[in-house]
Amino acid sequence: MRFTLDSSHQDFASSIDALLSKADMPAVIRSWNTGDTGPGLKVWQRLAETGVNGLLIADEHDGLGADAVDLVVALEQLGRHAVPGPVAETVAVVPVLLAQVAPDRLAALASGSLATVAAAPHVPFAVDADSADLVLLVDGATVSLGQAGVVQNSVDQSRRLFPLTAGVALGDVDFGPAFDLGALAIAAQLQGLGQTLLDVTTDYAKQRKQFSKVIGQFQAIKHHLAEVAVGLEMSRPLLHGAALSVRDGSVDSSRDVSAAKVACGDAAYRAARVALQVHGAIGYTQEHDLSLWLTKVRALVTAWGTPAFHRGRVVDSLVEAS
Repeated sequence: MRFTLDSSHQDFASSIDALLSKADMPAVIRSWNTGDTGPGLKVWQRLAETGVNGLLIADEHDGLGADAVDLVVALEQLGRHAVPGPVAETVAVVPVLLAQVAPDRLAALASGSLATVAAAPHVPFAVDADSADLVLLVDGATVSLGQAGVVQNSVDQSRRLFPLTAGVALGDVDFGPAFDLGALAIAAQLQGLGQTLLDVTTDYAKQRKQFSKVIGQFQAIKHHLAEVAVGLEMSRPLLHGAALSVRDGSVDSSRDVSAAKVACGDAAYRAARVALQVHGAIGYTQEHDLSLWLTKVRALVTAWGTPAFHRGRVVDSLVEAS
């Protein structure tokens, strides 16, 4: 089976890539890291103008009424550029929750508001609750407005993590579909992050010299980069297949999302390890832009369900099917 994006998806991806390429994303991320969210919020406003925030919001609430395939297309590009902020929460999760309990809030989200959410046990902290316009807490089937506690540090400095306590209750929801969309969104980000790490490291290997030769000529470097490329190519069909499964309401959609999350996480983590190894000592420094992508990969690998949890869902699904 071939999962090939049509021209509309390719054009959408290109428009997001072009928009983000015009921004100095390393500078935007570093500002976000220090608490200056102004440059990042400007990027988010431009993204909202392209329809990214309203992808999963119905047109009657000023959204695009798109589906999980469009979500993956957009989130892979946001991953490629390591966009800071509650990405999966704002674009994928909160719209699904609000549609069930507070549809009157959807138009604001589509217009550029940021939103975040926590839902134990797999999402114990709300990302960037201090910067979000709407903070939600899911406790079982109940969704409430969340009140942020003391910030917790993340390996990715652009992810400020907050425990939440429940405020005003908004109603009851079916959280399963929202959780799957969150995991799918994270998988797409990881796919994009891995691709950027591969591209940056390949370019570096073509320029860095050792023993009077560019290091990209050495077989060991070629093999490492080839393994990364193969891993990313093998994870992409699982990502697109999971998007189709969610879009079509397949009974196996949760399993497919988990398979994609594991595959994209493994591929991105391999890309991060090889990128660090090829760059050498400079890759360890926070001053090098590589660190912004490396730390985000490390954080997202365990976000919205650990690899062990998602592997368990795949195994359980296969056992039940047998």
